[in-house]
Amino acid sequence: MLDEVERWLGRRSWSVADRPMEQILAAKRSTTVSVVLPALNEEATVGDIVSVIRRELMSEAVPLVDELVVVDSGSTDRTAQVAAAAGARVVARDAILPRIPALPGKGEVLWRSLLATGGDVVCFVDADLRDFSADFVSGIVGPLLTDPDVEFVKAMYDRPLGDAPGQGGRVTELVARPLLNLHWPQLAGFVQPLGGEYAARRTLLERLPFPVGYGVELGLLVDALHTVGLDALAQVDVGVRKHRHQGGQALGRMAAAIYRTAQVRLSRGHLVRPVLTQFERAEDGAPGFVPRTYPVDTEERPPMAEIAEYARRRVA
Repeated sequence: MLDEVERWLGRRSWSVADRPMEQILAAKRSTTVSVVLPALNEEATVGDIVSVIRRELMSEAVPLVDELVVVDSGSTDRTAQVAAAAGARVVARDAILPRIPALPGKGEVLWRSLLATGGDVVCFVDADLRDFSADFVSGIVGPLLTDPDVEFVKAMYDRPLGDAPGQGGRVTELVARPLLNLHWPQLAGFVQPLGGEYAARRTLLERLPFPVGYGVELGLLVDALHTVGLDALAQVDVGVRKHRHQGGQALGRMAAAIYRTAQVRLSRGHLVRPVLTQFERAEDGAPGFVPRTYPVDTEERPPMAEIAEYARRRVA
């Protein structure tokens, strides 16, 4: 590990307990905080997450979060209704910036959420978390309120896989961590580089391009490093993250998108062939395997600051 990274770990890696709520609220002053939950068919978990944030971080006693928005990217279940009943403002992905046809993918939802929110600090939280703790929000928002030099904060946590502690995050260990260590060694100190819980200043996010799919977390982290430097990045230990784990083939598609995102940032030129073929056992007892080919996300949205509708809103 680079000496620079070792120093960074001691200076920019914290625990949620390092900043009591009283300290965070005292530092907040007029800074506004938006929390965004990107959601697709998460009716089983989104309501509990919204309820915890409303109860513990949006009360008169603890007014940390000013705006709580669930961006629904086309759910076919009751995600939107459950989120609204729990107290979130629910916005349909396709209703944001309708002149640009929406693309499928988490990064697309996060990018559009910048136009649907107004907070000076924007905090992203995945909508499939179980046993959710408000620490996931206060922990990563805290440094942005107390330290003016910090621009981007990721949560770090244990990720159990079933009953096995620390075995989650398979794409992180097999794809993202090797890529970062080899190509962006300054980012080797991040415990959960692909984690979906992170917060940043709007003034940074609006300057970054957003990969539309699974590569968004790696893309934002790498681009934030190049935009503001390592010392403006930080991470906070918030405990344990429990969520729905995806199957092996879905993880393969995720890995391909993440590799593609890294490849673009390494070359900013020629793209590898953006498809991935996987194999599934033939159905109905037929022998052999059937190939299934999937496109790998190749689209990226430009920095939101370049979008005319966003610029007009900022002027207004």
